[in-house]
Order: sequence, then structure tokens, then C-alpha cells
Amino acid sequence: MERAREHASTGEPGAAEQRPTAGGASLELLVHGVGGTTPEVMLNDPRTVRVTGDETAAVYRRVDDAEAERRPDEHRDGPVREAYVWCNLTSGNGTRALWLLLLPFMVVNLAHWMRPATRGRTRTVRVYGLLVRLAALSLTVLLVAAVCEVALDLTAWQCAGTRACAREHTWLGFLSPTVSGGGWWSQPGRRLALAGLVPAALTGLLWYLSHRTWSAYESHRPMSRAAEPAEETGRTGLGRPGFWYGRRLVARLRAAHTAAGFLTVAAAVGSSAARHDRRSGGPAVLDALGTLLEATLVVGAFFVLWVVCRRGRSENRLDKELDHVLVRRLPVGSLVLLVLTSVYAGWSRPGWRSTGRLPGDLTFGGIAFLQGLIVIALCGVAHTLYRTRPDPRTAMRGIAGPAVAMLACALGGVMSGGVSQRVADWLDGTRDSLPGPPVLLTWQASAIPPLLLVLLVLGARLARHTWRLRDREMAAVALDHEGQPRDIARTRRIAGARAMATLTDLAPVMTGVLSSVTLLLGAAALVGAFATGDAPGDAAQGAYGFVRGGAQTAQALGSWLIGLGFILFVTWGRRAYKDPAARRTIGILWDVGTFWPRAAHPFAPPCYAERAVPDLTWRMATWIRTTGGRLVLSGHSQGSVLAAAAAWQLKPSVRKRIALLTYGSPLERLYGRWFPAHFGPAALTALHHEVACWRNLYRPTDPIGGPVLLPGDCGPQVDHEPLKDPLAYGRTEQHPLPAPILGHSDYQADPAFDVERARLLSRLRPEVPAPRPQDGGPQGSSGRSSG
Repeated sequence: MERAREHASTGEPGAAEQRPTAGGASLELLVHGVGGTTPEVMLNDPRTVRVTGDETAAVYRRVDDAEAERRPDEHRDGPVREAYVWCNLTSGNGTRALWLLLLPFMVVNLAHWMRPATRGRTRTVRVYGLLVRLAALSLTVLLVAAVCEVALDLTAWQCAGTRACAREHTWLGFLSPTVSGGGWWSQPGRRLALAGLVPAALTGLLWYLSHRTWSAYESHRPMSRAAEPAEETGRTGLGRPGFWYGRRLVARLRAAHTAAGFLTVAAAVGSSAARHDRRSGGPAVLDALGTLLEATLVVGAFFVLWVVCRRGRSENRLDKELDHVLVRRLPVGSLVLLVLTSVYAGWSRPGWRSTGRLPGDLTFGGIAFLQGLIVIALCGVAHTLYRTRPDPRTAMRGIAGPAVAMLACALGGVMSGGVSQRVADWLDGTRDSLPGPPVLLTWQASAIPPLLLVLLVLGARLARHTWRLRDREMAAVALDHEGQPRDIARTRRIAGARAMATLTDLAPVMTGVLSSVTLLLGAAALVGAFATGDAPGDAAQGAYGFVRGGAQTAQALGSWLIGLGFILFVTWGRRAYKDPAARRTIGILWDVGTFWPRAAHPFAPPCYAERAVPDLTWRMATWIRTTGGRLVLSGHSQGSVLAAAAAWQLKPSVRKRIALLTYGSPLERLYGRWFPAHFGPAALTALHHEVACWRNLYRPTDPIGGPVLLPGDCGPQVDHEPLKDPLAYGRTEQHPLPAPILGHSDYQADPAFDVERARLLSRLRPEVPAPRPQDGGPQGSSGRSSG
């Protein structure tokens, strides 16, 4: 790849630039989709040059087109092509696969954006966002509590306090009263204070990653502009000036979640010491200090809740202000409280011995119960919003957000329970000398095998559905290629591709079933744990042999499956970052998850769109302002979503001067159905009217892209008829070898692509650049052709 120079033509408005002598230049700005690619592939030329950008995301051209605007007469046969390459925002070295361990945080953040479209329900929308933020906060507390369970309870309290376990794990010998001969660290409070460094370090690491990734990905400011009336942007927040700049909210949430993590560790370290001081009749000073620390922890928890509940996102303007006192003092104050609690717990108590478990059952049970209540309340709020503006195309009739939030909570619970059970088995072996993790966590881990059975049943039903649909599609394929020599195997492959592509449309059904089963299993685990007080295998003693065997099998399998799943999770995620084929398999789900800003959980993986959308907006606005030419924004797959978001961010005068070409686009099929408040029919219809013209290409074999399906006459104006796939059924003069089934890839190989791009360019009218305005804003409002 050649990078001969960095062009300054796309810099800040007001920078020195050399203008062309006449308008009429044409540009196609290509935006790739999931999985990424190279500029050489996108531009079909091995010699490319970076026009603007950096190693993370940049715009490229062919070397021969680097100075195209200076030589307009040499580029009249077609548009100059540019490629915006953003794949490094979502891929890189294998260590990024560790973000997959924070999958529950990403999933609950998705639930925030899945609210139904509504009218005049501002307070209800705020309640919806508040409930999701509370669910996100509970996941942070659950993660830190799970690490406390492993480090403090299982390791420092139980194993180090048991002679046999401490002798088996010699690295714990200095913490054991018997092995170390009553050493300084052997007192329970000091063991807990030392073990508390592990969850505290994890909390600090999450804070650091959130702050660092925000600076690297999301700190790029969009173009400053005034907010438009809601009716001009189809009531979608994507057109608001501050939508892609959530600095203030992310900073507040980061401070609150960090403080919640430190407070959780402080509660785990200090609660046992305070309980011992109350019961033992020890020094009154320690008893009073314990009471004071517990009261301070309660005050701190209420303050964290106040910060989370206080306000949501500010999108109508670029919110550049930070709550510096809050952002700095809240985490520091909670860390100081943790240090004081550790000092208090480590005070000498010669008669204190560690027995049983730390009081974790009520903690994990309270979190699970609270999460269930939040999800149920979220269902009610989502249903209320959906009733104000019902749309049958909305996924799960508006309750997709609560269902996804339920799955996020279930992921957090299963991961916590499985890891705790697995560590307990590793520490104790088969001796049963340790009490083990809290009973509820064992019940939650035991819910994995029944959930897998449900998944198997769902998979079998989907396979049966696909098989039947393929048989029906064979007749349609034969009809589409009537008059050609019939090839049963070829017809079956084409019909199978079409049938497999429809599985995407069944995702709401699968999500609904899984979330419902998960809620029921979670409720059963909660009831079973508190009703029996025993693990599933022990609670089933005395029952029928089938029930007892099933409970013991589920308990054993749950522990091993979570360990195996953890290894596969990291391995698959690491492979997905290195292997393009594997990345395409899960890339669409990951890229959908990280497309949205961190509005609910600050520790979720970073939002790449907060860098990509301003990049595209700046490039389009400055190029049109400089040249007055014609611009086709060409987006494939996820690139079409970025293209639409960038078009909404343009000033209306610039938005009316670009054409939009989308292909393999999930704008309606995924985003319109799952995120109706931002990509619903009203928003997409408004986008069609606000740009100069829009054309969408799709194939029946594409499992991701589909038609936009705008209502009325807008639909045929935007959606091209389904493209043929494959391009030829059998061998022809143009295709002497069998044509491949392209599915989601290589849309530019279809002749319709060039035809539609030429039509879009012909409907755009160039404009000679006007004198640069003082504010640097783009000029020109050439008449818009009807879409």
C-alpha cells in the first residue's frame, strides 16, 4: 500500500485549501461492512493512497485519483471512488477478545436503544432509560460480588481457614492459621483485606479501560451545528447534534459504577468483621466503628443510585461540560472508604475464626430478585410505549428491550454461578471439606443444562422449518429460471441459501422463548435456593431417583459446562479477531452491539460509531463545500447503517445534496425492527425525503440485508427489485463456469449496481462552489430530485 502524502483538503473548516476552478466533480464514498476489508479490495487497485485519517480509520483513493479534483476533465467517465476503512475500530490483536468477557454489559447497553417508537411520552421514555441503567448497575455489582465470592469467600475465608485445603494449595499457606503457625496474615479480617485487592484491582482495571477506550474511540467531536426540529428528522435521535458525543453521561456513569464496585468490595471485607464485633462483645470502639462504616456504606450506595438516576443523555447539543467534582471525588471517596474498611477489618481479633460461608446468599439473592423486578417493570413500560405507536414490524411487539435485558442479567448470573462453582471444585477437589459457594450460585449454574436442552429443541425446530422452506423454495427457483436445463442439485443449493437467509427473521421468536425460559429458570433457582437452603443435588435427596439423578447431573454439568464455555468463549473470540471467516460469523452481532453509544453501561465495549460517524460527516461536508460536486454515499451491510447515521448528522442543506446507495443493508431487517425508536418506518421515510435520492439493493439469499420497505410510493422508489443470485443458473457465454451464490457479499459484481449508481449521479445537480462562509459551514442548496 502506498501512502505518498496526507492531503489537507478535508481538514477543519477554514483551513487553507486549493479549490477547483469549476463544479461538477462526482465522488462515490464507499463504506464497507462487517468483517472489514482493505482499500485495495474496495477500490479494485493494488496502488492506493491515504487521503485523510490515521491508522485506525481513514479514507483512501487510488493513486491515480489522488488529485482528481484538480483535473476534472480526466474523470468524466464516472465518479472518483473513495474508500472509508473503519475495520480497525472493531478488530485488532487477539487481546481484544477479552472484551467478550464483558458481554453482559454490552447486551444490557443494547436494551437501552431497543425502546419502541412513541409520541408524547417523554417521562415514560425517561423511566425506560432509568430502569435499564439500574439493570446495568446491578450487573456491575454482580460482577464484583462474584469476584469477591471467589477471592474472599472461597479462597481467603474457606480454603485458607481449612487445614486440608491450605496444605493442598501451598500458595495459601501464609494465610492459614494452622500451616503458618498463627502468622500475622492468618487472622480472618486480614485475609479478607488482602483478598479484597483482587476485586478492587478489577474495578480499577474496568475504570481504566473505560477511560482509555473513550479517549481512543469516542472522544472525536462531531461537527457543531444547531439542533433541527423533531419533525424534520423523523423523530430519530440520530440527527441530533450531540447524539454521537456522550462524554458527560459516560463520565458520570463511569464514576458511579467504579464507586459501586469499590463499595461492594468494602461491604464484603467489612461486614464479617462488623458482625463479629457485635456478637463477641469485644471492644466498644470496634463495634462503633463497624456500625459507622456500615452506615457510611449505605449512604454511599444511595449516592451512587442518585447519580445513576439523576439524568440520562443530553443529545440536543454537544455536551462539553463535565461534572468534575462528581467524576473525580466519587470514585476516590469510595476507594478511601474501602481502605478504611480494610484497616478496620485487619484490626487484631485473636479469638476470631472463619467458619462456614461469608454472608453471600442474601447478596446474590437480592441482586437476582431486584433484576427480575426491573425486567418486569421494563416490560410494562415498553408495552405502554408500544401502545402509543404500534407497528407490527417491531420485534416482539415492543418488549425486545426487556427480553434482551433479561438475557444480559442471565448471562451475568450464569457466568458468576459457573465460575464460583468451578473454582470451588478446583479448591476442594472431591473431599467436600469446604461449604462451597452460596447455594443460589450453584442453582444458577445448574440451570445451564436445562437451558441447553431448550436451545437444542429450538435448533431442531429451526432445522425442520428450514428444510420445509427449502422444499417450497425449489419450486420458486425453478419458476425463476424457467426454460433452462433443470439441475436438481443446483436448484436445491439455491433454495437452501434462500431458506437459510430467512432464519434472521426468526430471531425475535428465539429471543422471546429464551428470555421467557431464562426468567422462569431464574425464578425457580431463587425459590429453590431459599426454600431448601441446599444445592440442587442435596435438595433432591429423598425424591424419586429420576429427579435426584437429574438434579445431580445438572449440578455437575453446570460447573463443567461453564468452564468449557469460558475457554471456548475466549478462544472463539480471539479467532474471530484474527480470522476474517470466523469474524463474519459473529461479526454482525458484535458490530450491532458496539455500534451504539455507551448510554447504560460505561464498562461495555467501546462504540466505534462515535469515531466513524463524525469521520464520514466531516468528509462529506467539507468535500461538498469545497467542490460543489455530486456525492454518492455507498454503504454495504453495516456500512449502510453508518452511512445513514452520517447523513442524519449533516446540515439539511448538505443532506439534500447527497445520494444514498445501500446494498446488503440491515437498516430495516435488523435495525428497523429491533431499534424502532431510531430506525423505524418514520425515521427511514424521513431519511428518504431528506437526501436527494436513495436506492437500496438486496438479494433473497442474503441473511443480513433486505428491503427497506418504506410505506406507500416511497417503497418502490427506494427498493430495487430483488437481485438475481446466482447471476446465472447454468453455464452461459457470459458465465462459462458455474456462477457462485453470493448471498451477502460482492454486490458490486451485479450489473444493477453500476446502473443504479449512474442513475443516482444523473439525478444530482452539481453546484459551483460559493465563497466560503465565515463559520465554515457547507453551502449550496441545489434543487433536489424527487426520490
